[in-house]
Amino acid sequence: MSKKHLHNQAAIPLAPAVFKKPQLRPMIAEYDPKKKGVKNDLSDVVMVKYKVDPNDIPVEQQAGSTLPLMEIPGRDIEGDEDFNPFEHRKLAHPTSDMDTLIHLLKGSLGSGILAMPMAFMNAGLYFGLVATFLIGGICTYCVHILVKTSHELCKRMQKPSLGFAETAEAAFLSGPPAAHKFSRLAKAMINWFLVIDLLGCCCVYIVFVSKNIKQVVDNYTLDSEWAPHDVDVRIYMAVLLPFLISMNLIRNLKYLAPFSMIANLLVGTGMVITFYYLFQDIPAISERKQFAGVARLPTFFGTAIFALEGIGVVMPLENNMKTPTHFIGCPGVLNTGMFFVVSLYALVGFFGYLKYGDGTYGSITLNLPQDEVLGQCVKLMIAVAIFFTYSLQFYVPMEIIWKNIRHRFGAKKNLAEYSIRIALIIITLGIAIAIPNLGPFISLVGAVCLSFLGLIFPAVIETVTYWDRPNGLGRLNWVLWKNMFLVSFGILGFLTGAYVSILDIIKGEE
Repeated sequence: MSKKHLHNQAAIPLAPAVFKKPQLRPMIAEYDPKKKGVKNDLSDVVMVKYKVDPNDIPVEQQAGSTLPLMEIPGRDIEGDEDFNPFEHRKLAHPTSDMDTLIHLLKGSLGSGILAMPMAFMNAGLYFGLVATFLIGGICTYCVHILVKTSHELCKRMQKPSLGFAETAEAAFLSGPPAAHKFSRLAKAMINWFLVIDLLGCCCVYIVFVSKNIKQVVDNYTLDSEWAPHDVDVRIYMAVLLPFLISMNLIRNLKYLAPFSMIANLLVGTGMVITFYYLFQDIPAISERKQFAGVARLPTFFGTAIFALEGIGVVMPLENNMKTPTHFIGCPGVLNTGMFFVVSLYALVGFFGYLKYGDGTYGSITLNLPQDEVLGQCVKLMIAVAIFFTYSLQFYVPMEIIWKNIRHRFGAKKNLAEYSIRIALIIITLGIAIAIPNLGPFISLVGAVCLSFLGLIFPAVIETVTYWDRPNGLGRLNWVLWKNMFLVSFGILGFLTGAYVSILDIIKGEE
């Protein structure tokens, strides 16, 4: 497209009816036999935690042009209020409040629940209980901020819905003029933090699977004639490589969906058996630390936020609701779902630490009896489930990366995509082999990535959105002070959590 053509296109005022309404992009993808491709439908539940926008068009620029392809919104505040984004959403399969609640629970309840007993070990029994609900409340509030700000930006941009990264871009684009130039950077930062977070989770999964399998195998082979010595867990990780490559060369979610269903069944069954062990021979509360000390709190923060933070699943779910106003209402779908999630995580953390004390491992399954068949079955079931989850977790960062670089490869796109997939798998495996300490690794991923995604970015987005609006920051600028606290809390958790986790990794502590 020539610059002259772009100039003419930007100069001619277009009526609102000329703009094509953006199509909603639901979170879940499935195979469409008529189109011989992928269609989106939220009803097919797949364990994809974060949304990928397959048709991403930059707001400010495209193909190197310096002219905006979308008009920067003005300051017609009354006109913004007249636009109702919910009335313009055209959903093929809108979800009810109950459906959305189920999907929210599914997206928020992940492998992090198995690490909550270790989080309580680093906080103390009672302090961990209070702090878990406190962090859960802060995370939920930040989700409220993000959703409310997204609704406001939908009105300004005259769009029916926005994703997480799109909300950040729109906030800077419609905020103070000085912030416009940072709109694409804001969107890119969120996408890349999602990539780092999810690839970090893939590394954690490799460590998790290897340690659980090693415990089961060691029970039968250690000190035997053909395996007299302890086999390093890194060997088990290396053995996983061909299986990981085989699974992750699958590019269509249609073929990954059955593995998601199997993983759900295995995790559900494994958790039931785990609770059976947790409630047997429970020691007295007085035998456990009520407060573990200030030095271990950063590790608790990183682990807890890794387990609790499900902000990436929120916007796709809200965008697909039949009645989106019910999402952040009172009690609302979000409040109900997060209360259940936080309560369940606190329950597992409390009784897991109460049962195993200072001997608690990075995954509670590692504490289950090694010489009992039932305990071994749990370890294997959870290991298989997390192995399948790796493929579903890997799908999203791969899509984000590939979407941004596929134009570079011309006719060799298939070969390039498969090569990049294999390279990313090898990188995640290499990181896992280099850092085989499950507990500090989980805390590091939570502290580095989710402090930004779950706490800092929502606060910054709200501040920029309302910065130059009349009374946008509230009386005495309380919104600004509140968001400064959230940003400071996130940065403090990021710095201290990352520092302590890295020290534990260097020391080789589990």
